Amino acid sequence: MYKLYAIWTHPQDVEAFERHYVDVHAPLAAAIPGLKRLVLTRTSDGLHGEASPFHRVAELWFESATVLERALDSPEMKAGIRDAEEMQERFGVQLLSPAGMFSEQPLGPVASAAQGAVNPATPA
Repeated sequence: MYKLYAIWTHPQDVEAFERHYVDVHAPLAAAIPGLKRLVLTRTSDGLHGEASPFHRVAELWFESATVLERALDSPEMKAGIRDAEEMQERFGVQLLSPAGMFSEQPLGPVASAAQGAVNPATPA
């Protein structure tokens, strides 16, 4: 899977931003062709009681970078991009949009190769 992140800084008017984000922007994102999953997070906490450096993080999941590239040319993605540009002006936010492949780390105790740990990416 390939993920595109939409990381929003804190808006000047939180209530107005949230209304627009939920009622307008998120539905535009949900309509993007090729999108496999859309995860929307309103960040409120940082580690150790610190404030979050970001207001929202969205994860847009695609099958591959190629699928995302095709989606970039779609009317739905173009509408979302236009709306994001308008939101930056209207609400005084910045939008960061990194993307990349993701991998999952098996959960559990840490084990070294000397203890018989198996790297799931290495064929047995």
